[in-house]
Amino acid sequence: MTDDVLFLSRDQVTALLDPDTAIASQRAAFGALGAGGASTPDPPDLPDLPGKIMHPSHFDDSVVFAYVSRLSRDTGAVAKFGSVNPGNAAAGLPTVHAVITALDPVTGELVAVMDGTAVTTLRTAAASAVAFDALSTADSAELALIGSGTQALAHARAVARVRDLKSVRVWSPNPERRARAAELLAAELGIAAEATGTPREAVTGASLVAACTLSTTPVVRGAWLAPGCTVVSVGSFEPTRSEVDAEVVRRAAAVVVDDPETAAEHAGPVVDALRDRLLTREDLIGLGDVLTGARTARTGPDDIVFYNSVGLGVQDAAAAWAVVHAARGAER
Repeated sequence: MTDDVLFLSRDQVTALLDPDTAIASQRAAFGALGAGGASTPDPPDLPDLPGKIMHPSHFDDSVVFAYVSRLSRDTGAVAKFGSVNPGNAAAGLPTVHAVITALDPVTGELVAVMDGTAVTTLRTAAASAVAFDALSTADSAELALIGSGTQALAHARAVARVRDLKSVRVWSPNPERRARAAELLAAELGIAAEATGTPREAVTGASLVAACTLSTTPVVRGAWLAPGCTVVSVGSFEPTRSEVDAEVVRRAAAVVVDDPETAAEHAGPVVDALRDRLLTREDLIGLGDVLTGARTARTGPDDIVFYNSVGLGVQDAAAAWAVVHAARGAER
């Protein structure tokens, strides 16, 4: 281990990975996937992109995960290890905790050890912003935010970088937390923000819907969606978790995912739709393919488009190296 290894705390990562930098990193990640510069090897053989292993806990409803990935020849291998602990939400703690290590692309020496919780939060929200930018209509301006925790707030901030938001409606099960989230977003973003009494009130009429929960049952229903709505789900990362109901999939003109093979095995609404023959694997459109123009998702302003993200190692690789480059630039 060299003496110049970067050890970066949560606050340092947050300062270095600003929303625009995070969004740029995720465009690069999905652009690489769409251009064929990434692969999806099966565990445990994970030499490339975007390797992922997830194991449900036998003791509670937590999930242990590990990602191993590499973005390009110019950036070294990145590994992330952590867990998702849904019970943390009740204590006001982040539900995801992780650590990330980055290795030199030439020598393999350790370059950085950083807080993976901040990276995960910021890269997930940034990827959703990339998805909204690619999939929603240009005039989409009303955001329904399902969830009021760290990830939900990060989503609102990131989406505000790619769309001229006029309003945000927030729903989560805890009235105090959703009211606090709405107040915070109104102050930060300078737009109208309100807490709603039901998820239906939040979603009805919205052009953008971001579901940021760990719910095992649907909190967004297709019957509520307005024509032209774009729905993003980041909490449906296991077969047992479905933030949206089957009607969302049924009404969607296009179902877009971070990686079709990964989504077919892990994304709850996608797994269910494939089982029930609402979808075929050929129907699944990779976000990278949309970015590169290889596939088309939205064909008209009234199309409903659904994006389900389970998270990929390549996202961490892109974000982690963005942090490393920013840290090195700050040292000069």
